Amino acid sequence: MTTTKERRPAVEGWFATGDGVRLLGTRCTSCGTPYFPRNRLACRNPGCTGPRDGSELEEYAFSNRGRIWSYADSRYKPPPPYVSPDPFRPYTVAAVELETERMVVLGQVVPGVGVDDLRVGMEVELTEGTLYEDDEAEYTVWMWRPARSPGTGEGVASGASR
Repeated sequence: MTTTKERRPAVEGWFATGDGVRLLGTRCTSCGTPYFPRNRLACRNPGCTGPRDGSELEEYAFSNRGRIWSYADSRYKPPPPYVSPDPFRPYTVAAVELETERMVVLGQVVPGVGVDDLRVGMEVELTEGTLYEDDEAEYTVWMWRPARSPGTGEGVASGASR
């Protein structure tokens, strides 16, 4: 008998998977400055004219597409509190400039896509992947994958080679 493990976010509240994978943060209602992860104190934009007491911050779901700004291999096991699979498997990370917010967010790239498959400026999208698992659950994080062309399921022509 096969049982499916429960899927739990490795970092609670940083992303949602309901209607596609979206990073969750906050945005200033006065100036529109987005924050990831969440900013709970006050808008840190020096040009903001809002109240700066925290009341100007609202929950915000970020765009789920962007372009690679930088990328690298991670070939060493990061120290705690990072939890690695055992045995450790190298992975690729990408810093991605989000399409709408124009800010850069770091994340792992899906397994099977390495630095030879990526390039600066390549369009990518968010998906959910397993960071690690234990006897009870799979712990998930957001990951970047080469963007798919609308309606085809194929990688963008200027993007990934598979």
